[in-house]
Amino acid sequence: MRPLLHPSLDALRPEAILHALADPERAAIFAEIAGSECVQRCSVLADTGARVIPKSSLSQHFKILREAGLIRSERQGVEMRNYSRCGEIDQRFPGLLQSIMTAYGLGPGKA
Repeated sequence: MRPLLHPSLDALRPEAILHALADPERAAIFAEIAGSECVQRCSVLADTGARVIPKSSLSQHFKILREAGLIRSERQGVEMRNYSRCGEIDQRFPGLLQSIMTAYGLGPGKA
């Protein structure tokens, strides 16, 4: 199994974060992870309410979020667990995530 790419705090780039969150569906997935007080499994995030996201699309969304440095993913058995890196990102780019989530109407406290 290939190791997962998680950029270091110094390697985070604002253009990668903006690209990752440019997709409204991906931004909603990230907001769900960021707003949760517990680790989110991929399968839990497949049902957005409006529609069920296919597993292949969901995997691609997580890959983009992970490579942009927005989430940390860990394999545990057959499932993938996702953690928000909001605290780290806010240290590097204060207010960036909150501004993006507010622009989407995802509200305060979601990122």
